[in-house]
Amino acid sequence: MELSSTVEEPGEEGGSVRHLRRDAEMNRERVLASARELFAQYGLQTTLDEIAHHAGVGVGTVYRRFSSKEALVEALFEQRVQAIVDLANESLLIANSWEGFVHFLENLISMEASDRGLRELVLSNDYGGERLQALKDQVEAPASEIVERAKRDGYLREDFAATDIVVITAMLGTADEYCSQLVPGMWRRYFTYVLDGLRPSRTSSSEIAYRSLSMEEMKCAMGSWRRRFQRAT
Repeated sequence: MELSSTVEEPGEEGGSVRHLRRDAEMNRERVLASARELFAQYGLQTTLDEIAHHAGVGVGTVYRRFSSKEALVEALFEQRVQAIVDLANESLLIANSWEGFVHFLENLISMEASDRGLRELVLSNDYGGERLQALKDQVEAPASEIVERAKRDGYLREDFAATDIVVITAMLGTADEYCSQLVPGMWRRYFTYVLDGLRPSRTSSSEIAYRSLSMEEMKCAMGSWRRRFQRAT
């Protein structure tokens, strides 16, 4: 539950009207912006101390705004998880079941590729509280139906399951971390390979929109990948 600093002023009828102090609201937004940036880059193991330092406030200020890290995660990611629920339901409305499947998978990966924290939240139950878990549970039914109707229509191989989507998003999200500084959006190259592999049959290979990395680029990625996600001390 979020805690906030307030002041009280007399109301018109003798009651009191509670107002969040302007500086408190500014600090709250500063903390959220800092958390959003650090979670996206470094993931959810980022500490509240690191968030406070990045925001330029004391850690006590963070705790006055959010009673725990779980509360901060919920405040930051609730709308994003709801967007995944909405995406799944929207994809079911697409008449062609293969197009609906691709729409869901492509947009889900796009959301997670740019936000390591969101990807970790989707992949794990270690973060967030009951509200976020309830939202995550709402994705299961439409995601399963997206997969099953594509299989019924012969577009998707029979041995594919909705749970495979979670692993695919983890694979391609990591691929984007690895390549994005060299070729932004590189995950789409590997997404095309994955889609071809998910079809039960095909007469030709799909065209690949992104070129492969050169050997020099691969060496650059190999040399810088771990350093990009190390926090400055």
